[in-house]
Amino acid sequence: MSERPKTETGGLAAVAGAAKQAPGRGLPPVHLWHPEHCGDIDIIIRADGVWMHEGAPIGRAELVRLFSTVLRKDPDGYHLVTPAEKLKITVEDLPFRAVTLEHVGGRMVFTTDVGDAVEAGAGHPIVVETDPVTGEPAPRIHVRGDLWARIVRSIFYELVETATVEAGRLVVRSDGESFALGPVGAGVE
Repeated sequence: MSERPKTETGGLAAVAGAAKQAPGRGLPPVHLWHPEHCGDIDIIIRADGVWMHEGAPIGRAELVRLFSTVLRKDPDGYHLVTPAEKLKITVEDLPFRAVTLEHVGGRMVFTTDVGDAVEAGAGHPIVVETDPVTGEPAPRIHVRGDLWARIVRSIFYELVETATVEAGRLVVRSDGESFALGPVGAGVE
């Protein structure tokens, strides 16, 4: 991995400060912030959902949640964004993981590893692609902006168990929308 320039001075503190400006548990309006790119910061969101800073896991869940609220995906990658700074980070797969699922009156509500509740539906589709390396299903759900959560294996199995077969495909429904999990007999039955 190539060495990145570090912009730690003010970077993490500024990001944390900007995230704290969001009232309650609401999200800061990162879509309205368009600062210049300030450089890269040594934060990696690993494929298993662990947030790393300078090679060590960020151990405080509150800090990870705080940073997740100012995360944005732009055409050139993932960034932590404040009104004054834009710092590029590395995301190995997707930034979030859907780790729980609740069925509530015909709706499926997923909770991510950073505490976001996402109701599957037209605005938050479930998409299942095939992992090009393993050939296994790679399910995800839209969270916000251009940010997605990888649906963890146990939750995907739960979806498969509740699916119905329609035209040779396994399908789940939430909030009046249908989502195909894959063809019957393709490793998802």
